[in-house]
Amino acid sequence: MKNYIKVERAKKDLTQEKLAEIIGVSRQTINSMEKGKYVPSTVLALKMSKLFGIAVNEFMELEDGD
Repeated sequence: MKNYIKVERAKKDLTQEKLAEIIGVSRQTINSMEKGKYVPSTVLALKMSKLFGIAVNEFMELEDGD
């Protein structure tokens, strides 16, 4: 899965720590999501969608083979 979480986080001037605090996860979870090592739950994806003000598919997308 490819994601643009880091890009959207930067647009909102949020650190990994601040985003983690807002959506209720650890900074390590944000780091893992940005590196593509962890796929967020639907609830987490929707929380980020609401915060970023964009649809989930605008910052996350399936790649061939996913």
